[in-house]
Amino acid sequence: MRNMVRPSVSVVIPTYNAEKYISEAMRSVLGQTFKDFELIIVDDGSTDNTLRIVDRYCRADERIVVLKNEENLKLARTLNRGIEAARGKYVARMDADDISLPNRLEKQVDFMEKNPEVGIVGGAMEIVDEEGRKRRERRYWIKDEEIRKRIFLFSPFCHPAVMMRKSVLEKSGLYDPHYNPAEDYEFYFRVGLYSEFANLKDRLIKYRIVPDSMTTGGLRRMELRTIEVRKRFFDHAAYRASRLDKFYNLLHYLSVVVPIIPPKLKVRLFGKVRAFVK
Repeated sequence: MRNMVRPSVSVVIPTYNAEKYISEAMRSVLGQTFKDFELIIVDDGSTDNTLRIVDRYCRADERIVVLKNEENLKLARTLNRGIEAARGKYVARMDADDISLPNRLEKQVDFMEKNPEVGIVGGAMEIVDEEGRKRRERRYWIKDEEIRKRIFLFSPFCHPAVMMRKSVLEKSGLYDPHYNPAEDYEFYFRVGLYSEFANLKDRLIKYRIVPDSMTTGGLRRMELRTIEVRKRFFDHAAYRASRLDKFYNLLHYLSVVVPIIPPKLKVRLFGKVRAFVK
C-alpha cells in the first residue's frame, strides 16, 4: 500500500529493457543520504527481466512505486506519466543505466529550499563506460544568466541529473513528444519562462555511455529537432538569441542537410567545441 504521507522528492526513472543496469541505478537512489523520497519506476513495455528485478525491490521498500505502460509510449510520454503520478514538492530525473552519487538529493533539495526562484537545478556528471569506468567529467554553467547566454549553443543540463520544482512544471507543462528525441531541450526553454535556471558545481551522477547508442538516423532527428527548438525561441524576450547564436544554428543546419561529417566524428567535434566555449 502506498504511503499516504507526501514525500519531499519524487525520483522518476523510465525503464525499457534495462535489466543489465537497473539494480545498480535503484540501489543508488535507495542509498541516498536524503531519505524523504518516493521512487517511481515507469516501465515502457520491457521484454526482458527489468520488471522482475524492479518488483523484487518494490516488495522490500514501500517508497517504490511501479507503473507499467500497456504499450511502448517512448520517453516523453513515459516521463510525463511518472511526473503526473509524482506527489513530491520536487521531481528528480534519472535514467535506468545511470548512478546517482550518495548525496545527490540532499544537495539539490538544500539548494532548492534556499533558492525559491529556481525551478530546475542540475549539476556536473562523471561520464563512465559500460562497465562503470570513469572516462571524463562534464560541467555545466552555474548561474541563470550564464545558462541563458549559452542555451542556443548547448543543452544547459545533464538531463538525468536535474531536479525540478513541481509547482513550476504545473505552469510550464511537461515534455512534448513532438520534439523527440530533443524533448528535454524544448522542455528547458519552457521551464525558463516561469523560473530561473541553476546548476551545482558538484558531480551528481555517473552517466553511462553505451557505444553506438546513437545511430546516424537518430542523430539526424535529434539535430533537426534541436534546430527547430532554437528557432522557436530565437526572439523570445526571455532569451533573445544573438547574431552569433543564429549563425551557429545556420551552420548546424547546413551540416545536417549536407552530411559530409560522419556521426561519430561530429559528436566528438561537438564535445571539443563545448569544452572550448567559456
